[in-house]
Amino acid sequence: METQHAKVSYIASTHTTGGRIGESRSSDGQLDIRLSSPGSNREGTNPEQLFASGWSACFIGALGKAASNFNTKLPEGHYVDAEIDLVQGQDGYSLEARLNISLPGIEPDVARQMIDMAQDTCPYSKAVKGNVKTVYNLI
Repeated sequence: METQHAKVSYIASTHTTGGRIGESRSSDGQLDIRLSSPGSNREGTNPEQLFASGWSACFIGALGKAASNFNTKLPEGHYVDAEIDLVQGQDGYSLEARLNISLPGIEPDVARQMIDMAQDTCPYSKAVKGNVKTVYNLI
């Protein structure tokens, strides 16, 4: 499948029923989960947790590409902790995010450059740019 601008390299396909108190399953069966509303103490995860997990994993991939621009690899013990806030304002619900990024042993100025590069290449970061208030913290 091709779009007007690029070749599609992967399509993620899920079937979800019941919304925040339902179930979701991927077409290949690799994802099969129960959903619950945040803070409901019901069994299952919620869309915000899924988004945080996907974005942090994708961002680590983008950091790896950025590291190669500095002829290095991601250090042992690297991680990204993603925090997704579900915020209710006057215009309804929206999201805000913080990505807390640990790159132990990499000089802070180089790490910051890597984070900036990753923001420009990570599909999740590009998708939310200008839509979701996001802070990228080097910790």
